[in-house]
Amino acid sequence: MSKSSWTPRLLVAAFAVASMFSASAQQAPTVRIRGTIESVDGNTLGIKTREGSDVKVRMTDNVAVFAVVKTSLSEIKEGSYIGVTGMPEPDGTQKAIAVHIFPENQRGAAEGFRPWDARANSTMTNATVAQTVEGTDGQNITVKYKDGEKKVVVPPDTPIVTFVASDKSEIKPGAKLIIFGAAKKEDGSLEANRVNVGRDGITPPM
Repeated sequence: MSKSSWTPRLLVAAFAVASMFSASAQQAPTVRIRGTIESVDGNTLGIKTREGSDVKVRMTDNVAVFAVVKTSLSEIKEGSYIGVTGMPEPDGTQKAIAVHIFPENQRGAAEGFRPWDARANSTMTNATVAQTVEGTDGQNITVKYKDGEKKVVVPPDTPIVTFVASDKSEIKPGAKLIIFGAAKKEDGSLEANRVNVGRDGITPPM
C-alpha cells in the first residue's frame, strides 16, 4: 500500500482520538454540594457539607451567583416554569417537599423528571405548570415536560423559593448554599461556575 493511501487513514484516526479526548474533557464529572460556607479565600470557598465533610470549591472568575429567596404559593401560576422536589405517593402523584420557581430566562433548565437526593427516594421534576387547582390537602398542580407530565400536591407548609440574580456579596461565612454541579477536575479539585446561596438565613430547600 502506498504511503499516500495511508495518510487519510492516519488523519481520520488522529481526528477520532482527538475527538475522544475533547469529549472526555468537556464531560468532567459533577458533584452536587449542599452545606454551609465556612470560609471565603479569594475565589475559594471552604464548605461544611450537609454530610459533615469539609470541601474546598474554587469559583470560576465569571461565577454566576443566585440568591435563594422565599416567595409564596400564589406566585405559582399556569405557565410558570418550576422545579418540584417531591416524594412519590402510592397513587402516582408527587407530594412536594419544596418548590422553586425559575426566572423566565432559565425556562427549560434541566427539564424532566429524575431521582433526587434531598431525601431518600426523593425526586425532582422541572416542568411547566399546566394547571393549578385548590385541593383539600393543598394546591393540586399538573406540570408538563417534554417526555410527560406529573400530578403534584403542594401542602400549605411547603417551602416555596425562587432564584434572584445577585453577586458575591451573598457569599459569606454562615450562609447556606447549594451547588448543583461542581466540576470535578483531573487533580480532584472542585470548580463551580454557579453558586446558589440562601438569603436571610434560608437553607436552599431543593
